[in-house]
Amino acid sequence: MKVSLVVLTYNWPAALRRVLESVATQSRLPDEVVVADDGSTAETTELVASFAAAFPVPLRHVWQEDHGFRAARARNRGFVASHGDYIVLIDGDMILHRDFVADHLMLAERGYFLQGGRIKSTQAETDRLLDGGKPVFAPWSRADFHVFDGMRRLYAFHQPALARWKARGRNGGRVMSCNMSFWREDLLRVNGFDERMEGYGAEDRELAARLGNAGVKRRQLKWAALAVHLEHTSRAQPDVDDMSLPNNRLFKATVDQKIVRCELGMDRHVGEFAAVGATPSPQPSPPA
Repeated sequence: MKVSLVVLTYNWPAALRRVLESVATQSRLPDEVVVADDGSTAETTELVASFAAAFPVPLRHVWQEDHGFRAARARNRGFVASHGDYIVLIDGDMILHRDFVADHLMLAERGYFLQGGRIKSTQAETDRLLDGGKPVFAPWSRADFHVFDGMRRLYAFHQPALARWKARGRNGGRVMSCNMSFWREDLLRVNGFDERMEGYGAEDRELAARLGNAGVKRRQLKWAALAVHLEHTSRAQPDVDDMSLPNNRLFKATVDQKIVRCELGMDRHVGEFAAVGATPSPQPSPPA
């Protein structure tokens, strides 16, 4: 099975460097890495190019112009540019445990998509990691284990046997696109992320809802697919469930109307990445 790793990034090359370093040392390397860029400047382009020259697997950079927060569109372009039967999706501020990709594949099963978590590092720990420090995947790591969207201390160590047991049980938890994986055919069935959803929030929950409407179930990953999330200023709204927000209204419509396939999704980009095995077509150079 061929697996693609899609990494969303925007104007934080120092973090992306640490992420790519953690990808390069995976116990099970992905078959390719696609950096899905939501409009970063030339510094990110130069970083990816420098890594690609000696990276252990093909590494490509799929860039789009910066017209505000368009993570849904950037991820879709990354999906379409990739060639894997199975796609693992992360954010460009997630430093991976060496068995991260192996864990996703260990628990991959037809009819399911996987939802992992993140160890949310403190600012001091983030500074140490950006300076080249080694990440700590343990309950005593310097992290905030109390935030609503972070991993609990109980799960902050690697234990595959417990992970397999947990994945078979009841699944709850928050949907977060920073650590997810899917069968390509399932993403194609629902047409990926809904690109009407611009600005921060709800695009991942909306995708999960359409996958659920299509009969694809969610499995939560605990004690596996560990990653340290680097601290940064959040663009989240004060109330992420505020129904006056356009993205939340689209999400509610998906749930209420049991929508499976979005109209503005992956298929918009097929022409650009049409040939199987082809590299992305030339794109405008990002600004300096």
